[in-house]
Amino acid sequence: MHTVVAIPGDGIGPEVMEAVRQVLDASGAPVRFVEHYAGESALARGDKDILPEATIAAIREHGLALKGPCSTPIGKGFRSVNVSLRQTLNLFAAVRPVRSMPGVQTRFENVDLVIVRENTEGLYSGIENQIAEDVVVSMKVATRRACRRIALWTFRYATHRQRSKITVFHKANIMKLTDGMFLEEARKVHGVEYPNIAYEEMIIDAGQMRMVQDPSRFDILLCENLYGDLISDLCAGFVGGLGVTPGANFGEENAVFEAVHGSAPDIAGKGLANPLALLMSGTMLLNHIADSRGDASARAAARRIKQAYDTALESGEKTQDLGGTLSTEAFTQAVIKRLS
Repeated sequence: MHTVVAIPGDGIGPEVMEAVRQVLDASGAPVRFVEHYAGESALARGDKDILPEATIAAIREHGLALKGPCSTPIGKGFRSVNVSLRQTLNLFAAVRPVRSMPGVQTRFENVDLVIVRENTEGLYSGIENQIAEDVVVSMKVATRRACRRIALWTFRYATHRQRSKITVFHKANIMKLTDGMFLEEARKVHGVEYPNIAYEEMIIDAGQMRMVQDPSRFDILLCENLYGDLISDLCAGFVGGLGVTPGANFGEENAVFEAVHGSAPDIAGKGLANPLALLMSGTMLLNHIADSRGDASARAAARRIKQAYDTALESGEKTQDLGGTLSTEAFTQAVIKRLS
């Protein structure tokens, strides 16, 4: 059994986490959960920090975490739990697979792409200064080490997953030093170590236009931090929204899998939450266990779960956000029923 730190999160987080735990238990997945807290739920329990040291220590001990959505105040209040978690654990690679889902009708078909995002630098470094009463400055940070690290990780990922092309989105025509360095390192890794993988560069505004014309022309998108955040949500819209897109954050030693949607406090406790995004992140967790720890039973469980939720969606058993009628619990049981 592999120990995974479960962080329920805020709002609908505990509901979707409970649903995922039920499905993983029913699938025979070789995991056991230890629960820790972050975000508003940590403060409500008496912790003085939104990211308690006990939570960080548990992730470092076990190397794996599954996290529900955590609330972040807009324009004031405490810092983002997600940003703090990524920087504290040096989770430098954010991965967001986006694929067309059976039974979920959108304007696009045959979407199958992956966004890889540098997760620790850029404008999300959080370095902001007020230099006058009505003037503030936010600093964009890029280091050669981090630019090379994410490029190398992405080409390795493409090779392992048998993907065919990497497209780098950038704005190096304007940000010549930061985005320029990002491009330089991606070119080096491609040219010297992975020339067999197709590679292209695209200014991000033109790239977004091409994406909404035909997202199927893209395979893997490699982006710096802010661009990757924006592009990830845009791509989620191609396939039905954030409720059907999983997410993962990888470092050298730890990996945190998460729901990428918000905490939706307005529907918390009403049985309306869609647990699918966190469940899909759970299958990513199981596949990571199989890859990193050589446990074939984890991959077999991931395959059963994926087949079960695909079949449920295709049969029209969906939550309300996807045009269905099922509650959180009813969808969970529909997936469990199809496990085999």
